[in-house]
Parts: sequence; structure tokens; C-alpha cells
Amino acid sequence: MSSEQKQISDPLLGPADPPPFRFIDRRSSSRRLVVADHAGNAVPGSLQGLGLDRDVFRQHIAVDIGSRALAARLAELLGSSLLLANYSRLVVDLNRHLDDPTAFIPESDGIAIPGNQNLGAADKRRRADAIHHPYHKAIDNLIDDFMKQGSLPVIISMHSFTPVLEDVARPWHIGVLWDKDPRIAHPLLARLRQNPELLVGDNEPYSGRHPSDYTVDYHGEGRGVANVSIEVRQDLLGDNGGIGRWGALLAEALTDILADESLYRYLESE
Repeated sequence: MSSEQKQISDPLLGPADPPPFRFIDRRSSSRRLVVADHAGNAVPGSLQGLGLDRDVFRQHIAVDIGSRALAARLAELLGSSLLLANYSRLVVDLNRHLDDPTAFIPESDGIAIPGNQNLGAADKRRRADAIHHPYHKAIDNLIDDFMKQGSLPVIISMHSFTPVLEDVARPWHIGVLWDKDPRIAHPLLARLRQNPELLVGDNEPYSGRHPSDYTVDYHGEGRGVANVSIEVRQDLLGDNGGIGRWGALLAEALTDILADESLYRYLESE
């Protein structure tokens, strides 16, 4: 069953603006949750496009290109619930702690963001209250619901990455990001590396150990919930064929891993 989060009563968002996220609920048949923090490129009308040309919001600095369709396809194949962010990371980055200076980034990959220059505390709070808090509260509530039923979900955080960043090529086809909880990451790395055509990054091109990786740090490691972040290179997700191939590849790799009942319990400390 698919539903849209009700419009938040906040002056930042007007009647024509989308809700903070889209949620597809499959809790009745699955304990899995796929999330995509950077799946959207919307901007509240009241922010007047942050002073940028609309074309910028089709670029990697504004949205994880292809991540929305890939997350939706993977969730469908796995029978997982799905939470998709609707707003651009340039409005507020959902995968950052609000104290992180990149949560309201003033410049990205050499492009200045006029609407993010010299933001005051009230402006940041307004964006956080309308977008950041509802998104993360929804994940918290889902985990709470499963706990009341005597289980935990697993969290799969989907992202995509640009092939070149700041003139540095990034050769990996896919990256598996993790930190303190290897329960999904280790077997997933092993399965993906069985394919000789794939260059698989272990905490590449980003590291799950970096403190800016907020979503899985807070909801996963912070609550003992099994988690993994997956990054797929954006040039591999440029059409429906690419989305379909990567969705099927990831679903095949994850299906047996997610059948392990130990994943749906708290991580036991060593």
C-alpha cells in the first residue's frame, strides 16, 4: 500500500509543495526497509530555487541520480517497505547531522548555492522542522513499530555517486559502506565480488566510518539495527535498463543474506 506523508503545517512548505517523503508500506509482509536520503530534487516554492538555475537540480550536487528508481525497484523485488526523500540535499541534507556544516551546504563541487549563503539559525531550523525531522521521525516510528511486535527491521540505505568528483575519477561500479555492523556488508561484499565484471568498493568511494553518514549511524548503529549503505555509480543508472539490471543484481545478492534471522535482532557487542 502506497501513501504520501501528510503536508506538514509549516510556513516553509506551501500547498503546491510535495510532502517531505514518499512511503510505501510493506510491513505486513516484510521486516525490511529501503531508504533513499537523496532521492529527490524538489525545492520549496518559498525558497525560490535557492537562486540556482533549474538545470542544477538535475545534477549530482542536488540529487543522487538514479537512486530513486533503483531504490524503488530494489524494494519491490525484495518486498521491502520504502522511504524516498522528496527534497533536494541542497535544501537540507538528510544524511547529515544538523550541526554538520554540509547539512546546509553553501558550495558544492565548485557551484555556489546563493540561497544557502549566511543562513541564520532560524532559517536552518525552519528547513529542519519541515523536512529533516519528519523524515527521520518516520524511520524512528517504523523501528518502534517493529520493536512492539518483538522484532527489528533491517535498513538498506541506497545512494548513487558521480563517476568524477573534483576532477578525480572514481572507478568502482558499486560501493558497500559499513562501520560497526558487518552483518549485511561482509556477505554482500563477498557475493558481489564473485562477479568478475564488477569493481566493488569496500567503504569506497565514501566510508561508512565517516561521521557524516548520519542515517545509518543514527537509526542503524545507534539502535543496534542491522544496516548497510549501498552506492552505485550514476552513469550505470541512466536508463530503465540500467535500473533493472542493478535492481536485479542487488536483489539476487541480498535475498539469501536477508533470510538470516539473526539480522532481525540487536547487534551483539563483542
